[in-house]
Amino acid sequence: MITTQDKELLVKKGITEAQIAEQLACFRKGFPYLKLDAAASIEKGILVPDAEEQKKYLSAWDEYKNTDKTIVKFVPASGAASRMFKNLFEFLSADYDEPTTKFEQTFFNDIKNFAFYDDLNVACQRTAGKDIPALLEAGEYKPIVTALLEVSGLNYGALPKGLLKFHKYPEGARTPLEEHLAEGAMYAAGKSGKVNVHFTVSAEHRELFKMLVDEKADEFAKRYGVDYYITFSEQKPSTDTIAADMENQPFRDKDKLLFRPGGHGALIENLNDLDADIIFIKNIDNVVPDKLKADTVTYKKLIAGVLVTLQKQTFKYLELLDSGKYTHEQVVEILQFLQKKLFCKNPEVKNLEDSELAIYLKEKLNRPMRVCGMVKNVGEPGGGPFLAYNSDGTISLQILESSQIDMDDPQKKEMFEKGTHFNPVDLVCAVRDYKGHKFDLVKYVDKATGFISYKSKNGKELKALELPGLWNGAMSDWNTVFVEVPLSTFNPVKTVNDLLREQHQ
Repeated sequence: MITTQDKELLVKKGITEAQIAEQLACFRKGFPYLKLDAAASIEKGILVPDAEEQKKYLSAWDEYKNTDKTIVKFVPASGAASRMFKNLFEFLSADYDEPTTKFEQTFFNDIKNFAFYDDLNVACQRTAGKDIPALLEAGEYKPIVTALLEVSGLNYGALPKGLLKFHKYPEGARTPLEEHLAEGAMYAAGKSGKVNVHFTVSAEHRELFKMLVDEKADEFAKRYGVDYYITFSEQKPSTDTIAADMENQPFRDKDKLLFRPGGHGALIENLNDLDADIIFIKNIDNVVPDKLKADTVTYKKLIAGVLVTLQKQTFKYLELLDSGKYTHEQVVEILQFLQKKLFCKNPEVKNLEDSELAIYLKEKLNRPMRVCGMVKNVGEPGGGPFLAYNSDGTISLQILESSQIDMDDPQKKEMFEKGTHFNPVDLVCAVRDYKGHKFDLVKYVDKATGFISYKSKNGKELKALELPGLWNGAMSDWNTVFVEVPLSTFNPVKTVNDLLREQHQ
């Protein structure tokens, strides 16, 4: 039953009653597992360009950058860093005072190697009246952690990852935000030397991000000889999803409907609002210092080169189909391109006449396109590359999360566990059609690929609805190509001690 108060809240958020009904139906029905054809591999859908092809793709990207096209680097940066410090929060509330677990011991033994050490030292003097060496000497470990995590100190426990000091440089430490600015200058600068970087941030941290950009952008522009155009957006309230109770009724907290952020899939809306031709997407915490950026930059250019090469050919074929002046041989050639280069197959097409086939080909070619870097599987958690069936009977490349796979089916479980590659979130996207119009990206979302998670609020259990993920179901109806990229391009920071790894030093 929707009350007057509920209706006011819906208007404020920009959510319709029909959307609520649709979301509640998802809780009742659940989401179907995806039907898999195979795990993608080097034999099945993952490209490994040889030295000659690499040269060709790299020069294709350099050529593209010299046109008037708009290139944007898109960085989802709204996540708080609290999970990064989970072990340290546990230490604070533990009933012992000395570092006991391997994690705690590593943190304190190597504390000098963190890029935030100098700031933390000052914070300790302010909050505990002693510097770090004196606190360690006295066996006072918890005040150090308090100074790092809590608002009286550096407040790292509540800040987003993008604003934490990750890497040391002679001229001072850098945050992931700054590393992304540096990276953008190295592969995403357009003909005029302009680098467009867009960060999605949370409302509460937007001002802090802007302050850091105001402070640092000019310095980076001078260092790399570019001009930055840096923009921000927030996840839209209209993409929040309703929470449900265990009976699949709207969950209420103090009589008010409870909404939750719809997960990173909500960012398809932010992506859709960008005015761009080509968009790079990469997570905020996957950055390395300058001395290790060479591989990252090369492979970013490489996957972009693959994308613009495929796009150019696709546009040629679409113009030919549009003209109506094509031969049977040309239609077969276009079908081969769709199947062999864009890895989109349909067992039924052999029964189609040329004119019907032309309609099918046009529909399949004229959609957004993305090329995704894939790294060899080293047991990291996360999604993987698969060949999966779509609702129209076609089989295409998809990035799937484990929640989309029926793990009770031994064959599917084996496919997931024996997958040779996984998704490091390394995408480059082409979002305009062959006539130069922007695609409406929301139309290419597969709504049947969300998932339900279990949470609680004030001690009461609830069900939360995650929208189809940004690189999963939100892009499921795009043309997708996978390229193997080296592990050296994947350096996420999941816990604070990851910053002690060689690649972050």
